[in-house]
Formats: sequence, structure tokens, C-alpha cells
Amino acid sequence: MIRIDGSQGEGGGQILRTSLTLSLLTGKPLQLHSIRAGRKKPGLMRQHLTAVQAAARIGNCPPGGVGIGSTELSFAPKQIQGGSFHFAIGSAGSTMLVLQTLLPALLFAQEPSELVLKGGTHNPMSPPFDFFQRVYAPLLRRMGAKLDCQLLRPGFFPAGGGAVRLSITPIEKLQPIEILERGKLLQRKATVHAAHIPPHIARRELKVVQKLLPYQDSDCEICEHPDSAGPGNLLCLEQQYEQVSELCTGFGQRYKSAEKVAHEVCDQMQDYLEHGAPVGRRLADQVLLPMALAGAGRFRTGPLSRHTQTQIDILKCFLPLEISVTREDGPKRVELVELGRKD
Repeated sequence: MIRIDGSQGEGGGQILRTSLTLSLLTGKPLQLHSIRAGRKKPGLMRQHLTAVQAAARIGNCPPGGVGIGSTELSFAPKQIQGGSFHFAIGSAGSTMLVLQTLLPALLFAQEPSELVLKGGTHNPMSPPFDFFQRVYAPLLRRMGAKLDCQLLRPGFFPAGGGAVRLSITPIEKLQPIEILERGKLLQRKATVHAAHIPPHIARRELKVVQKLLPYQDSDCEICEHPDSAGPGNLLCLEQQYEQVSELCTGFGQRYKSAEKVAHEVCDQMQDYLEHGAPVGRRLADQVLLPMALAGAGRFRTGPLSRHTQTQIDILKCFLPLEISVTREDGPKRVELVELGRKD
């Protein structure tokens, strides 16, 4: 039995999601208390409850009577079951975070899976679909994962109403990788997602991007989403390299100018470009899990976030791992993270 204190580290939903995933993959029963104790509203929200119910479904075990607001749960999975699954969050809660919980386990199921998730696909409190499609999924494929992802309908916060489909073919194991350098720049891209907003907003955002960063007209794109259930605006800046990609994002909000949104996203990208390490802040905590499942890996990143450090702590609770973090010499703070199995 693995007992996890949900208030440790960053004290958020990532502890829940990673614990469920590792419980599924190792078959170790889980007891989790103080769920999301570090948040303004502790306990399970709709997206977290959906993740628990979905994990219970593919793990062939009852969800244990949890509900909205629950701060404790017990989870005792059996064999991982692939197949066709449809889960609806019922709000604009992030489908991408539910996907994070289920995908690693379904990679090792006995049969292929098709997963449809309904809810929020572009949510300011979590990585949007674009990050999964452009950054995380390509890295998983490099490690041997076989998956296809499709945005069926965008779901912007707060309306939600989006849907994604993921097709997964099982594999025997993930291959270790190292991400120590970015490699040659292959492409840069600035994309504005616009749903039911005035056209000038997207143009103003791209104008700021082109003023502050070397994005040309051919690098810029406006994607209109007339099928969205509600209004939404997301600016994505992408740098695609030989070894890795980075995607910085910012959401339009009421009373926040298009220029301010663009400035903030450009600042994120400028920070990434200046520190020189290949793995961005958001990818650092996500890549740890597949590397841990592969049994080894190394990557260079900027200063570790609290999210990333908490992820390291949870991985060590379930898996026999040695994870070291070494600060490199130099004007910019760059960390070398190395994973390997304990002897």
C-alpha cells in the first residue's frame, strides 16, 4: 500500500494524477489524503473526479465513493483494460489533465484503445491541446509510443464543450532518451486561436509578436473556431528544434488588452531562448514520468518549478529510481536532471 500526502510540495492535482497513473502501472494499491490541500478550494473538482472515475474504469476497480470536494480516496487497481472509452467532465475542466492520467497506463494495456474526452481543451490553468499535440506527443513517439491525437472541437474556458480523440496502440516498453541540446531550429510559428471575438484582437497580438521576436508573416497564422461553444482567445508561440519543441501560451481575458497578452507570451519565449536549455518549464514536469517508466533518461532545463520537484518526489514513492538534479556552471541557471534505476 502506497500512502501519499496530497498536501506535500505544490499540493495540487498533479499529485493525484501521477499517483493514479503509477498505481495503475505498478498495481500497487493507493491511499491518498489531503487532496489538493494547497489550493484555494481543496478536494476534488470535476476534472479530478473524472480522472479518478476514468482511472477506476480502465483499472477495473470501483472508484470508492468519492465525489466533488472529497479530500481522501483509496484506489486498488487490477489489470489495465484497453478498449473504447468516452468520458465527459461536465464543465470546462481540462481534458488534457485527464488525458495525462490515462495515457501512460493505456500505452501498456493488452489491447488498443480509443479515448474520447469532452470538456475544456484550452484552459488557462493547464497545458492546452496545442502543447500536447506539438510538444509532448512528439516526444512520446520518440520514446516508442504509438498514438494519434485529434481535436474534434475546441472548448475554451469558461464555456467548455470541447472534445478530443486519442488512439493508442500498446507497446512493450518505452525507450530511454536524452534531451541535452535543442539542435537546429527547424520552424518557428505564431498561432492565434480565435473564437467569437473581434478580428482585430488576433491581428494586434501578432503585431506585437512580430515587433518583439523574429517571427515573419509566413510564420503567423490565425485559426478561427466558429464551432466553439463560447468565446476564446489563445496565443501560441512555438519553436521547433531537431531534438525538442517549446510552446509558450497566453489566454485573452476580459479587461486584458491584446497587447498585454502578447507581451506576456513573448516574455515567456524570450526567457526560454535566453537560458539555452532544451526542455522548457512546462515540459520538464511532464517528461519525468515517461522517462521514469523507461528506467532512464537525462535532460537539461531551467530552474526546477515546485511542480517538477513534487513530481520527482511522487515518482520515488512508487518506482525504484535514482533521480539527481545538478546545477550547471554558467550565467544562466540550468539544471541537469538524470534518472536511473536503483541497483
